[in-house]
Amino acid sequence: MKKAMIGYQMYSAREEAAADLKGVLKKLAAMGYDGVEFAGFYGHTAEEVKAMLDETGLKAISGHQAIPETIEDMFAKIAYYKTIGCEYLAVPFLDEAHRPGSEGFAATIRNIYTFGRLCKEAGIQLLYHNHDFEFVKLSGEYGLDFLYDAVPECLLKTELDVCWVKYAGEDPTSYIRKDSGRAPIVHLKDYVGRKGGKQPYALISKDGSGKDDGTAADTGDIEFRFRPVGYGCQDVASVLKAGLEAGAGWFIVEQDQWYDANPLDDAKKSIDTITGLNIL
Repeated sequence: MKKAMIGYQMYSAREEAAADLKGVLKKLAAMGYDGVEFAGFYGHTAEEVKAMLDETGLKAISGHQAIPETIEDMFAKIAYYKTIGCEYLAVPFLDEAHRPGSEGFAATIRNIYTFGRLCKEAGIQLLYHNHDFEFVKLSGEYGLDFLYDAVPECLLKTELDVCWVKYAGEDPTSYIRKDSGRAPIVHLKDYVGRKGGKQPYALISKDGSGKDDGTAADTGDIEFRFRPVGYGCQDVASVLKAGLEAGAGWFIVEQDQWYDANPLDDAKKSIDTITGLNIL
């Protein structure tokens, strides 16, 4: 019996999924993935997505969902994810006006609290997916820790992205263990390079298309690049072991950008790395 399951963040193959969502799901299932995390549905209804998942045998683990603007929007979003079988929802990203250290961060905390309460009432657990910008100090502690102190654990758990934890200068395994019991999902993301220059998530356009200005892949004028799990700087075995110790039930592969390969080829490399370690 598996100690934890392996999932795939669909944003990593967004262009392929937009063209043929069911086809991508079939390929991921054939690779050995147990489930998927969504970051959009490409015009499909909840019932259509549920049918695709049933056909491929994949579990809808969670979804990356920006905080809806109104209570009515929150209800509608929760209903969609509930229909496809998600146990979790994750707040994926904050714009600059709502990040730790900004005037809008107080409103962010209030909105996350409200969304988390509504999710809990519907039987879904809300998570927060970090980047590196949460690693600024507020009242002597990182903004990420400040958020988790401000919102009760029953309403908000972690979806630690080990790429951004390491990129921010912290040890991913220590951070995972620190959140033991509050860490149902760990995001596995690998990279090469060091902090500096163009922000890595600036490679992804605001419309979510994944298009950049062409310089990142072609000229090599930035030092940071995403890589399949096991092909970068992460100590994958230590991350898996720490996640298991912290109670993680899912490890989700995410690769925000690719360069000279098809994202599904990289997805295969990532799961081969994970299963080859014989830890899960």
